[in-house]
Amino acid sequence: MSWSGCSRPMSKVLLIGSPNSGKSLLFNRLTGLHHKVANFPGITVDVSTGHLHDLPGTELIDFPGTYSLQAISADERVAVEHFERSLDDAEVSHVLCVVDATRLEKSLYFTLQVIRECARHGKPVTVLANMMDVLDSHKLTLDAGALAEALQAPVLPVSGRSGKGLNAVVGALRGDQALPATWAGQSLDVPDEQLRLTAHQLAQRFGTRGDVLIRNQTRLDGIFLHSWAGGFAFFFIMYLLFQSIFTWAAPLMDAVEWLIGTVANWLVPMIGNQTVKDFTADALFGGIGAFLVFVPQIFILTFVIGLLEDSGYMARAALICHRPLRLFGLTGKSFIPMLSGVACAIPAIYAARAIDSPRKRLLTYMAIPLMPCSARLPVYTLLIAAFIPATTGLGGLVGWQGLAMFTIYFFGMFCGLLVTALVSRTSKDHYSDLPFVLELPPYRVPSLVPLLRNCWNRAKHFVTKAGKIIFAVTVGVWVLGYFPNFGSDLGTSWLGYLGHLIEPLFAPLGLDWRYGVAILSSFLAREVFVGTLGTIFGIESADEQMSPLVQHIQDSDMALGSGIALLVFFAIALQCISTLAILARESGSASLAVKMFAGYFLFAYAAAMAVYQFTSLFT
Repeated sequence: MSWSGCSRPMSKVLLIGSPNSGKSLLFNRLTGLHHKVANFPGITVDVSTGHLHDLPGTELIDFPGTYSLQAISADERVAVEHFERSLDDAEVSHVLCVVDATRLEKSLYFTLQVIRECARHGKPVTVLANMMDVLDSHKLTLDAGALAEALQAPVLPVSGRSGKGLNAVVGALRGDQALPATWAGQSLDVPDEQLRLTAHQLAQRFGTRGDVLIRNQTRLDGIFLHSWAGGFAFFFIMYLLFQSIFTWAAPLMDAVEWLIGTVANWLVPMIGNQTVKDFTADALFGGIGAFLVFVPQIFILTFVIGLLEDSGYMARAALICHRPLRLFGLTGKSFIPMLSGVACAIPAIYAARAIDSPRKRLLTYMAIPLMPCSARLPVYTLLIAAFIPATTGLGGLVGWQGLAMFTIYFFGMFCGLLVTALVSRTSKDHYSDLPFVLELPPYRVPSLVPLLRNCWNRAKHFVTKAGKIIFAVTVGVWVLGYFPNFGSDLGTSWLGYLGHLIEPLFAPLGLDWRYGVAILSSFLAREVFVGTLGTIFGIESADEQMSPLVQHIQDSDMALGSGIALLVFFAIALQCISTLAILARESGSASLAVKMFAGYFLFAYAAAMAVYQFTSLFT
């Protein structure tokens, strides 16, 4: 993160802790940044930095959550390696170690390791006992003073959710109160086995008494982890996830479409120059405008996934999926990055660092690009709206468009599982395997303000990131389609010549050159397909009243089999250059990314061909 215009920070403060301790929420509170916070291990996949709100010149560095300084997973290695290097940094003035006050034993072993390492390097440590709001709500207490004496390090009770105790943290960093030297009386050579025993004894002494904190969790787990009720609840929740993409987003999509159409009808007639007028109508409103209509669905998708993450259900879903995923060579921990891939493949690949087994991590890398990411969502929505009627069945309980979205999403997931099953059974590698161990965090009520802020940032990031590519491609497509005949005949334009050149490749799928050009451009980014097609139809119908892209597709007489074949092709093909780059970097193998790109294209083309031929038999 760059801080242009700011002088080099006078000091650095390290923030470290175990997963699900509320560390990232504390980081957001202290810095005012809005990093993603979720309730399952592995969400923080890289080191984050920010300036402390109330301490100018002090930089706070947030490390990925880890259970021990003996790293197992890839994200733990990121935390441990950066932490050990940072202890040698002369600018590091303090270390904040976050513990979950409701689950002390889980956190204290790691805390004792951190205190020992900081003592070796002469760095003071302050322990932040987080989740004090949970203890207060259950009328439970924590003797922070006695725990500080036992740890030989100051302990400050805080709450990242309510902000309680954060002023004391800032005061401690500022030096308003004298804190004892952390390393005073500490032995620098205590073995890990002794620290583990000490952590257990301290947890027995200072940990919360009774079962009040786990009673609700056990009751809910009795439902969500039940042998059959849990499976039913899982599929019901997943169905609601994809149904909401249409039902909740529809009013927002209609509003965006109305706004774009209103602005276009007002602005375009005011432009005098015919070329500029055509560019504005065809490229800006026809191409980029057609893409913006689908942004509300990105927002809704991120919101629903965020609810699952923040509530703690995501870890339960991973546990439910572990047994079936084992059949495909994966682990329950693969579910979290795979479902994250429904939003975007890039953070999903980073999230795969939390998978302990190198073999299963590699297989998860192979499955993630087949997850139906948000970049595919505009394409799915466009084709489903063009070919599936917006009606309901079963007394209005089932919307056919939502059911089609549910089906194509699970088709992509099934293809990902099919690939990993084949690879895991046919390949031989040198990777060792590790047992499946997963922490079940407590159920918590999601905080709507950070969640909505994250959804807004995700939608904005999607528009700004994809918008640059879409704008460049749209301008290029418009220039090729408008010249040399100034839009009088799209078929004889430069774009028409290019389209006819590649048309034989897509003709077996019943697609003409226009769709071929849109598919070709989508290899830069999947969502470009919508903007490119909108620009092409905009030029083609420049003399007609502006109408939605769905109407243009329906008027183009594209066969139902071709529409389904397109859905299948986009569900499988790996068309994102950024994903390929991250895959190559995270896996350490550029050849893997190239092989996956070529293999998934051939797989997508063959599957689309089979679906088109099969559908043609009945239509």
